Amino acid sequence: MKPFIEVRGLEHAYPLEGGEWVPALQGIDLTIEPGEFVALIGSNGSGKSTLARHFNGLLLPTTGEVWVDGLLTSDPRHLWEVRQQVGMVFQNPENQLVASTVEEDVAFGPENLALQPDEIRRRVDEALALVGLQDYSTHPPQMLSGGQKQLVAIAGVLAARPACLVFDEPTSMLDPPSRRRILDTVRRLNAERGITVVLITQSMEEAASANRVLAMHAGRVVLDGPPQEIFEQGERLRALGLGLPPAVEIAHQLREQGLALPPGLLTVDALAGALC
Repeated sequence: MKPFIEVRGLEHAYPLEGGEWVPALQGIDLTIEPGEFVALIGSNGSGKSTLARHFNGLLLPTTGEVWVDGLLTSDPRHLWEVRQQVGMVFQNPENQLVASTVEEDVAFGPENLALQPDEIRRRVDEALALVGLQDYSTHPPQMLSGGQKQLVAIAGVLAARPACLVFDEPTSMLDPPSRRRILDTVRRLNAERGITVVLITQSMEEAASANRVLAMHAGRVVLDGPPQEIFEQGERLRALGLGLPPAVEIAHQLREQGLALPPGLLTVDALAGALC
C-alpha cells in the first residue's frame, strides 16, 4: 500500500522585507499511511502548522516535494483534488463558519463541488449525525457554544468527504468538556471511518491518544514513534520545551518513590487500573 502523504526533502522559508528569508522547515522526510492517527507536537514556532499546511497545498515547498495520494501538491493541475482529499479544521471555528444556519454552513463545501441537491442533503444529514448535531440543523451558528461551533466546522469538512482530516489545535480555545467531545469525535472518525487524522496539539494528553507522535523542533522532526515510546523520553521532551501527559508524569513520580508500575501508562484510566 502506498503512503497517503509522502514528504521528501521538504524545506520552507518565509520572506521578510529587504529580500531576506526565514527558514521554517528544514529537510523533512516522512510518510503517513492511510488510516493513521498522527499527533504533531512541538513548542510554538517549531513548524507544526507550517508542515500541516503543506498537506493540502495551502503552502507549497520552497524546496522538496509533498505527495498526497499520489498527487504532487506543487503541480497546479492537482491542487483542487488535493484539497478535496485533505480537509483542514483550524483553531478558531469562527474562521470557517460562513452561513446563517448550521445546515447551510455544512452544505457550503458540497455545493462548491457542484453536487446535486439530493446528494448535498444526504451529505449534510450524515455529517451532522456523525458529530451529534442533527438537532441543531436550523440553529444560527453564532448561537452555539464554542465546542458546538467547532463540531459544525468539522461537519462542514466531513460533508466534502475527504480521506484525511488535519486538525490545527482544534481544542485550544475550548473548555474541558468540549475538548473531550471534540477528541472523542476525532477518534471515532479515525476508528470507524478509517479517516487519516493529523492532530496538531499542545496537549500531551491529547497526543497520547494518537497511534503515532511526531515531535518537531526548529523546523525538523526530531522524534517519531508510538506514544508509549515517545513519552518514555521525559528528559528529551523537556529539553524540547514539552511536557508529559499527566498520567505519565504521575506514574514517573510514583516509580521514583519505589512503586512498581508497568511502562506505557498513558491515560488516567490506565494508571488507575495499574494502581488498583
